[in-house]
Amino acid sequence: MTTIAAARADARPATGRWVQLALGIACMVAAANIQYAWTLFVPEIQKTFGWERAAIQVAFTIFVVSQTWLTPVAGYLVDRFGPNKITMFGGVMTGLAWVVNSYATSLSGFYFGSVLGGIGVGCVYACCINNALKWFPDRRGLAVGLTAGGYGAGSALTILPIANMIAGGGFQQAFFTFGLIQGAVILLVAIGMRAPAEGEVKFSQTVLQSRRDYTLPEALRTKVFWVMLLMFTCTVTGGLMAVAQLGVIAQDLGVKNFQVNLYFFAMAALPFALMLDRILNGVSRPLFGWVSDRIGREKTMFIAFSLEGIGIVALGTFGHNPWAFVILSGIVFLAWGEVYSLFSATAADTFGSKHIGKIYGVLYTAKGVAALLVPIGNLLMQATGTWSSVLYTVACMDIFAAILAITVLRPMLVRHHASNGQTMATGGGH
Repeated sequence: MTTIAAARADARPATGRWVQLALGIACMVAAANIQYAWTLFVPEIQKTFGWERAAIQVAFTIFVVSQTWLTPVAGYLVDRFGPNKITMFGGVMTGLAWVVNSYATSLSGFYFGSVLGGIGVGCVYACCINNALKWFPDRRGLAVGLTAGGYGAGSALTILPIANMIAGGGFQQAFFTFGLIQGAVILLVAIGMRAPAEGEVKFSQTVLQSRRDYTLPEALRTKVFWVMLLMFTCTVTGGLMAVAQLGVIAQDLGVKNFQVNLYFFAMAALPFALMLDRILNGVSRPLFGWVSDRIGREKTMFIAFSLEGIGIVALGTFGHNPWAFVILSGIVFLAWGEVYSLFSATAADTFGSKHIGKIYGVLYTAKGVAALLVPIGNLLMQATGTWSSVLYTVACMDIFAAILAITVLRPMLVRHHASNGQTMATGGGH
């Protein structure tokens, strides 16, 4: 049953919500380097200390695990204390992480910095994503897609300055300087962040959305939550496996070093494909989020996950052609990044906004599960002696998730909303 407050919310969305969205995107951009610029520092750390690269990269794994598995805690804190305080704390931890790295002289020092970075980015990510979900019920897909896109593409602004500082002044100076800059930006921007007050939001007319706010225990008792967690895990694992094996695939197909000529510049097929990853991964989040606001989340999931599965199979079949390799890998990347906008928006649609920080925090642990499952791709490759086994496994996971979206998740969500008094009449063309 639609409440009076919800009806009023339908009538007048807050005009200041776009400012809130911009603040969240700015924080995500400032936090992005912790993950995406790390690769610039690894060769310099190895050169300076002589450690094995695998040992250095453990720091990155620690960061991902810390960020992912602490997200439910960060989500709980966001729901309880509001976005500005937790984002400010995340900014302090994000800046401190690189300052610690600038002084580190042992692997344990870098590992400690990674824990701080994971906590910091986890807080920033959880706050910004959940604030977008709460401010934009009527445009959740687009809002959360733009926010997640800021994290995915944010490092593009500072990659060259960081690389130049590493070359000119050493990696310690780059860690220290950009650590202070990134932490300060997040800290200052977060001051203006706030959650919407009652009556400041507008619900969608095209996507079924719950007017009831589920608690985390209530959400965990629904079958819908576990179906979404399964689908999220399948798609994220598939995407990470495909990315992890792209270099080996390019080498086996004989296109790794083939020069792709674009008239105004030429680039080897593999780095060109990896460059497309950054661009299309960022584009896909708001793009598919925007589409889902208009045709429904599950239909968009079916389209995106099917596109990725078909693209992966086509990559294995036609990827020996350099142009086909670049184009098809671009399609795969385009159809992968959207998971972070679609599942967060669907979770908020299904369980309401009040406790979405905690609920999506638990759902987001699918990325942590995926990080632990990715090494299976290496085991498959070693066991079969070919990358084809990895590609087809990944494609099957994506197609499986696509089928679940239409045949299981969609009817399940219709029943879920009907039990709360939300029907197609109030929710539009779901």
